[in-house]
Amino acid sequence: MYFKDKIVWITGASSGVGEVMVYAFNKQQAQLIISSHEPEELERVKNNCNFEPENIFVLPFNLTEHDKIPDLVKTVINKFKKVDILFNIGGISQRALAKDTLIDVDKRIMDINYFGTVILTKAVLPEMIKNKSGHIAVMTSLAGQFAIPLRSAYAASKHALHGFFETLRAEVYKDNIKVTLFSPAYIKTNIAINALTKDGSPQNFDDPSLKKGTSPEDFAKLALKSIRKGKEEVISGGKEKYGVYLKRFFPKLFSRIIRNADVR
Repeated sequence: MYFKDKIVWITGASSGVGEVMVYAFNKQQAQLIISSHEPEELERVKNNCNFEPENIFVLPFNLTEHDKIPDLVKTVINKFKKVDILFNIGGISQRALAKDTLIDVDKRIMDINYFGTVILTKAVLPEMIKNKSGHIAVMTSLAGQFAIPLRSAYAASKHALHGFFETLRAEVYKDNIKVTLFSPAYIKTNIAINALTKDGSPQNFDDPSLKKGTSPEDFAKLALKSIRKGKEEVISGGKEKYGVYLKRFFPKLFSRIIRNADVR
């Protein structure tokens, strides 16, 4: 198996896509570091694993705790000597008009989705460069390909991830380090329930569109295959994914469609 004994670090591992990716990599007999800001949920996920759950390293932290990240990476390197795959999944969404959203909410979303992910990646990167080996996978979104209403800060953070990691990919190619960006459409998770509203409180209810989305399990199969093949970018989902091409070739039509779309 391609992933057997590889050291895989997953953020956002206590729920949703991150949780299912833990199970998928565990089934492939990878060695896992699992992180999120919910220690008890991480323990639950670990105990749900079938293959040697005692070898899964639970490392809780919040992606906003930027100053702690370098020491956490040292802890991982001291224990495992390296990280073969870093899968940046942790993040938070938004449901509010740009004009109503407090600037502190914009900052929080950027701190989690962009800066937390970039700081962790930069801290892991020197060991990958030293080993001339590594793979960085990043969960962005179709919102990183094109923006939609009610997600101004979320879309900005995902666009920023594309800019950073596409640049990084070109810079570390000579070091045999791969970068895969995932831009999925709707996935059936609690992302909408936890999405921040204008004052930073969670939305606390689901979006109808998510119920029609891809299952996390189907996404996990696609993610494993894409990482194994070393793909650079993966756009997935239902008909929404064609918005990428519609925006590129028919921008005015795309604008008209997106401003009238039900994007709850």
